[in-house]
Amino acid sequence: MSATVTSLAPRRREHDAWRRAIGGRLREARLDAGLRLVDVAAAAQVSAQYLSEVERGRKEASSEVLGAVTRALGMTLVDLAGGIARELGRSAGDRGPVLLAA
Repeated sequence: MSATVTSLAPRRREHDAWRRAIGGRLREARLDAGLRLVDVAAAAQVSAQYLSEVERGRKEASSEVLGAVTRALGMTLVDLAGGIARELGRSAGDRGPVLLAA
């Protein structure tokens, strides 16, 4: 049984990293736009507390919520995904060189 728990640990870390990256990108976009959390939350029809938890990577938002928040920020889900991919790519690049087999 412990083998199963152990094998799930890397997936959990990747999932947590993904959730934090989404939240961080949303917060970055909001701050760059000079918007207040309460205003974005109201435009997206979610509570400010919930949006705050999403931005801090503590809650996982549904695709519908992410769509509403990105629209409130004047961006698209593609913009969000691209920013997250760049963020996670930088994180992966910090691990050092990668040897590719031919």
